[in-house]
Formats: sequence, structure tokens, C-alpha cells
Amino acid sequence: MNLDLQDLSGTFSVTDIVLAMALSFVLSTLIGYVYRATHKNVSYSQSYVQTLVIVGMVVALIMLVVGSNLARAFSLVGALSVVRFRNAVKETRDVGFIFLVMAIGMACGARFYTLAAVGGVVIAVIIWAMSRFNWFALNVQRQVVKVQLPAGEDHTHAVQDVLLRHTDEFELVSTESIRGGTLTEMFYTVRIKKGHEPGELVAALRERTMGQRVTVLTGYDQTDL
Repeated sequence: MNLDLQDLSGTFSVTDIVLAMALSFVLSTLIGYVYRATHKNVSYSQSYVQTLVIVGMVVALIMLVVGSNLARAFSLVGALSVVRFRNAVKETRDVGFIFLVMAIGMACGARFYTLAAVGGVVIAVIIWAMSRFNWFALNVQRQVVKVQLPAGEDHTHAVQDVLLRHTDEFELVSTESIRGGTLTEMFYTVRIKKGHEPGELVAALRERTMGQRVTVLTGYDQTDL
């Protein structure tokens, strides 16, 4: 049996491989640090950041394999189509970081080193700037007010009188019967006036709710009586 083993690695040099792997690693690591520095929620995952670095390098390697060969590209698409990822991405921005490291890996693997370096650094700086200067933030803090009232009587006007004094705006979201019909629970979204505290609103509402439970939910804490 004649085994003719042909090494196709000659289509790119060792220098190309080292540069593609090293640059994709450096840029993906940079993106990983930018992600960590700009992450503001509690869902931070070290594993996810490590995966970003791995994806960047793997995509660079894949691009070296594919090169300009169209047949290899279609074969690779068919092979990867059997892979299924079942982990849900927790935040929308996480998807953007995945596409970013993939683009960097593709540029490195295609040997567009300047494009990969300049593009990766520029985008990383823009991401940092958006986080640092809080771009596109909506400075309207709204609260949710939950009020329980005795059933059988209409206390809506009394509650709304209090909301008019303590809030800039409010909207009734829902009304439902609880405790076997003995209580009515009402949910409002409100924007508390400057200089007014949630505790003041709770105390004022308690005077109108016959001592029933009142809750104010904010973005940071909960005031409950």
C-alpha cells in the first residue's frame, strides 16, 4: 500500500502562523480585559472571558486552514453546522464581544495584521469610552409602587392624591384581587420628585390604605412597610 501523505502547511510560513496566533491572542486578551473593566452587572463570568480569547485564536487558526480555498470553506461550514450551543447569552453586549473576537481572529488568520491591530484597538477604546462616560444612558429613574387596599371601597383617588404630591408622573400598571377577595393590590410605575424619599411616599400612602402593606421598589433597594 502506498500512503502518499502530503503536508499542505507550505502554503503559509511558520512566521505567518506565529504572527497570526500571537496577534490574535494579544488582541483577544485586550478585548477580554476591556470586557472585564466595563462589565457592570453581577453576571460576570471568568469562563466567558477566557472563551473570548480561545475563540479569537481558534478563528485565526481556522482562517489559516481555509485560506483562499473555496472547497475547504464550504467543508468547514458543513462540519461546524453540527455544533449546537445551548448556553443562553446573559447580556446583549456579550454577543457583540463574541463577534468582535471572531472578526479579530478572521483578520489575523487572513494575515491582515495591521487591520486586526488597528481595528481591535480602536473598537476597544470606543467600548471603554462608552462605559467610562456612560454614553446613551437614560437618566430617568422610575420606581414601582405596590399598594394593598381593603376590598369593597374605592381608594383609588386617595392613593392618586398622594402620588400627585410625591411624584412627577405615575401610571397604573395593574389591579388584582388577592387574599380571597379581601384585598385589592395595585401596581404603579412612578418617578419620585427630587427631594422626596421613598420612605416618605410609603408613609403617606400608609395613611390612606387603612394600614395595609405598601412597597416601593427602586433600582437599588426596596422600601417596605
